[in-house]
Amino acid sequence: MSDASVPAALDDDELETWSSLATLLEWLPAALDAQLLGDSEITHFEYGILYALAHAPEATLRMSVLAGYANSSLSRLSRAAARLEKRTWMRRMPDPSDGRFTLAVLTDAGQSRVDQASPRHVEAVRRMVIDPLTTPQLRQLKEISRRILGTLREEEGWRPTPGTAR
Repeated sequence: MSDASVPAALDDDELETWSSLATLLEWLPAALDAQLLGDSEITHFEYGILYALAHAPEATLRMSVLAGYANSSLSRLSRAAARLEKRTWMRRMPDPSDGRFTLAVLTDAGQSRVDQASPRHVEAVRRMVIDPLTTPQLRQLKEISRRILGTLREEEGWRPTPGTAR
């Protein structure tokens, strides 16, 4: 007798799909980190922070907004921000409109770092993710990713503003 409250095991096809995705989720971040560290001495997480700031109005975001984009705790983001500040790529300051919040501000040196890192990073993203797929597969990947993300959170993660890609 089976218990209806216990989920059925994954069938062979489901398990193969899940294992492929789980492996991708492990290997891709490490590959992106290796590329960025080797080429630009920056982690993928740090690059994401600088990239988000570079594409924000006035190169400024509240730390809480940045943490949401990065799916990060404020403490993890704060540690990364301290490393970026030490390298003079960003700075933090109280939000003049509401002192309870802290703003992250991209510096000119940070913009230069993003500009320097982006071409090789885009090249790596193309090589690892974009180029192996056909145009229909890319559209499918976008839709599949959005559907899975929708099961994790109601709000959307960071999305580029159309026309701001560099």
